[in-house]
Amino acid sequence: MSTFTTPEWVHHAVFYQIFPDRFASARYPQIPKPANLEAWDTPPTSHGFKGGDLIGVLEKLDYLQDLGINAIYFTPVFQSASNHRYHTHDYLKVDPILGGDAALRRLLDEAHRRGIRIVLDGVFNHASRGFFQFNHILECGASSPYVDWFRVHGYPLHAYEGKPNYECWWNLPALPTFNHANPQVKKYIYEVARYWLDQGIDGWRLDVPFEVQEEGFWQGFREVVKTANPQAYITGEIPWDATPWLQGDQFDGVMNYLFTYANWSFFGGRNIHRELVGHWEGHGPQYFSTSGTGFLANLEKLLHLYPMPAVLAQLNLLDSHDTARFLSITGGDPRLLKLATLVQFTYPGAPSIYYGDEVGVEGGQDPDCRRSFPWDESRWDHKLRSYFQLLIRLRLAHPALRTGEFIPLGSTEDAVAYLRRLDGACFVIVINNSDVPFHITFPAGPLADGTVLQDLLGKGTARVENGNFAGLALPPRTGALLQAG
Repeated sequence: MSTFTTPEWVHHAVFYQIFPDRFASARYPQIPKPANLEAWDTPPTSHGFKGGDLIGVLEKLDYLQDLGINAIYFTPVFQSASNHRYHTHDYLKVDPILGGDAALRRLLDEAHRRGIRIVLDGVFNHASRGFFQFNHILECGASSPYVDWFRVHGYPLHAYEGKPNYECWWNLPALPTFNHANPQVKKYIYEVARYWLDQGIDGWRLDVPFEVQEEGFWQGFREVVKTANPQAYITGEIPWDATPWLQGDQFDGVMNYLFTYANWSFFGGRNIHRELVGHWEGHGPQYFSTSGTGFLANLEKLLHLYPMPAVLAQLNLLDSHDTARFLSITGGDPRLLKLATLVQFTYPGAPSIYYGDEVGVEGGQDPDCRRSFPWDESRWDHKLRSYFQLLIRLRLAHPALRTGEFIPLGSTEDAVAYLRRLDGACFVIVINNSDVPFHITFPAGPLADGTVLQDLLGKGTARVENGNFAGLALPPRTGALLQAG
């Protein structure tokens, strides 16, 4: 659509994804907690609660601001009987274990005061057995006025024993699927979206929106959201080519898992832990290339896959609450995470840090990827965190790294180089993903002979001679961010 625009602030955002139960717990007695909580530093389980909450996040805003982020994406915060809260009981109430509505209000006010935006997770494909309208059917059967809110195929409901006789996500009886063709359901979800925008949230991340097949549903959702706040962000969980959703009438962007796959495969190389990648590889196998040439081609291809307003509003991630952590997938070498993060922060779209990656948290598949944040600083990789801080600062300081032109310069089996350019400012990014030093000799593209470039990540310099770079060698598994003088 020629009128397709996406929120300007997203083009300049650095997101931090928080799984609320595992990030931080408020100091007692601000939020009374149930007694049966798991110890914070024990391995996560599928059903156990650690007791993280929203006031805990508020208390750590100094930490987040020091890191440099300016937006937070929360996995679900609404009342639920699961630690991940994708089993929603009440879409209009913040879970009391997280501190309830008052905690979100305090967090929103303080985050906004600091210039930090807040995006919430909208789980609108399915609800839970505890959702009032579904529970009403459990109690009243065919006499319930809410039977058309779901697709029920028999009574009584087999919600706990036997094969479910109603439609549910992945045939999981705990997750009954909404009947989106019901106008009352559509109205309810739209009202939920509007209500929280009116409370001050800055956008929605939509859970499995590809499961919602009702024609026009997401178009209507966008109209409601943009009427409430034209600058509200809508991003969807689409783990494959999201072209149908990014034409200007539905979402602003998506969780850019195609970008994720490209980074996993190139930096993991032949040593990638495929058992940790799991089913994700099937969603975009063409993006799994171990060569620098394939990686650079994938980066360029992704910039032409969607309209530019959507490209600038992509949520570019290296891992999430649904995947194993990048460090674990690629073998635990922090140098590889640094290289991938260098790409992430010099690429169009909004980078998103999964909580704890910046201090070296590892983790396998769910639930291990949802470990509690280690607030004991002796367990942190401080050099890694400082590197994240530096990249965030450089990205926010230089518009060319956010919205500038992306120009591929060259590649080998283990190295890539590209240029970002805007209004005369030029930056060259070089990645050496090999075990030996790499002498930069790539073509310099539009840079004239005699140009001198300073590495903003180190003390080295490069120059342009006869149309090629010269004078800088990168140690193994390192990158350079070169600024043209």
